[in-house]
Amino acid sequence: MLIWKLPYLADIDSVCSAVVLAYLRSHTHPKTLHIPLSNLPREDLALRPEVTAALSHAGLTPSDLLTLTELPNDLQEDNTHWLLVDHNSLTGPLSKFASRVTGCVDHHVDEGAVPADSLPRVIENCGSCMSLVIEETKGIWEEAAEQAKLARLGLAAILIDTTNLTSKDKTREKDRAATAFLEEKLKGDASGAAYSRDAYYREIEGFKEDISKLNLHDILRKDYKEWTDAGLKLGVSCVVQGLDYLVEEKAAGSVDKFLEAVGRWSDKRGLDFAVVMTTSHPGGEFQRHLFGWGRTPGGVAALRQFQHASTEELQLETYCQGRLDAGDDRRGWRQYKLSGSRKLVAPLLRDASLKVHEKR
Repeated sequence: MLIWKLPYLADIDSVCSAVVLAYLRSHTHPKTLHIPLSNLPREDLALRPEVTAALSHAGLTPSDLLTLTELPNDLQEDNTHWLLVDHNSLTGPLSKFASRVTGCVDHHVDEGAVPADSLPRVIENCGSCMSLVIEETKGIWEEAAEQAKLARLGLAAILIDTTNLTSKDKTREKDRAATAFLEEKLKGDASGAAYSRDAYYREIEGFKEDISKLNLHDILRKDYKEWTDAGLKLGVSCVVQGLDYLVEEKAAGSVDKFLEAVGRWSDKRGLDFAVVMTTSHPGGEFQRHLFGWGRTPGGVAALRQFQHASTEELQLETYCQGRLDAGDDRRGWRQYKLSGSRKLVAPLLRDASLKVHEKR
């Protein structure tokens, strides 16, 4: 049994990449069964309406996905092989399966956890993991049925992760090539006649950007990843609205209510270091905000180290005259390096934790 592992929480790139790759490998020679596993509880799929929208274009629903809720607690390591998608290191409860990793397709920083002789072993910078999946599988598409439906899934992931191929910082030539390949698969199909790249992007993005019906707790866990380095647990929540929106709209203008929500989430996850990263477009201007909170002495030290090492690189300036700050414990910033997504910032945060460990 070969199972695909997705990072916590699974985003649209993770889910669609795993489904497409698993389908192609399962339905083309030698037809080895691959099972796509979404690394989140079943109930959390409701936080991803954009995933539901993308799945619908392939005739799928969230009920067709396998999640952590369905993963047997007594699953034995020797009964599995893991091929990692949109991630290259098994962490948390799934780390016990690390010795069973047989391959990887990912676009994040290589953590050195995937064996060098793994097949496939594709770990390189790209706007979307899906683009690497497409490049890896181009040779077997003609054997597969449902190519137009697979193409719709692939396009949803790539267009969202590259902002419709317009992001200069994220988009790579492989993203453009994969998009062209997938759009070619729509030609001659009934659904292809109605396809418009811009319209499709706006549809999926509209579902992703709408967090109006979510409370702060659900917003913080909607797009969340965590790591443990040198005994310090870091959690990063990415939000598609700015800190202004979170405080003024979701916390009714109360900084205390905002902090209470972040604190509760941090305690639930057992974090030493909690971070909220935001993107927003006030007045049509793209902005990034960053909020860091050391929840333990080690976390405070990591926040201090991060500020010392990364303020210049990320072009950080104090947010709203220090409205969210509290000594060395909490810091809010406006981040002027707009290319600094979680893929760039998370390694800097993790490195801060490691530096703290080295100084002990």
